[in-house]
Amino acid sequence: MINASVLSKNKVITQNQGNIVSDMDGEIVMLSIEKGNYYNLGVLGGEIWSLIEKPITISDLLDKLMSQYDVSQQECEEEVLSFLSDLYNEGLIILLADI
Repeated sequence: MINASVLSKNKVITQNQGNIVSDMDGEIVMLSIEKGNYYNLGVLGGEIWSLIEKPITISDLLDKLMSQYDVSQQECEEEVLSFLSDLYNEGLIILLADI
């Protein structure tokens, strides 16, 4: 598990290449070619996945999600950072830089 400072809001993230992604009844599922693992990102996870197709700061990602959903900033940050941490630990996203 990575610590929270690695995924601070000023980090730029994007999808790691080499995954087969499919929409199955509104839920995004993915197969990591490198690891041979299957992931079900669900609906919201799939939306996050599409938002990080191009490099984006975590702060901008959080802003976009909070503008679309009725969620508190604290809850959004906790849930999204936890999800991103899981993706990072699985090698599904990469950190590009700080802004």
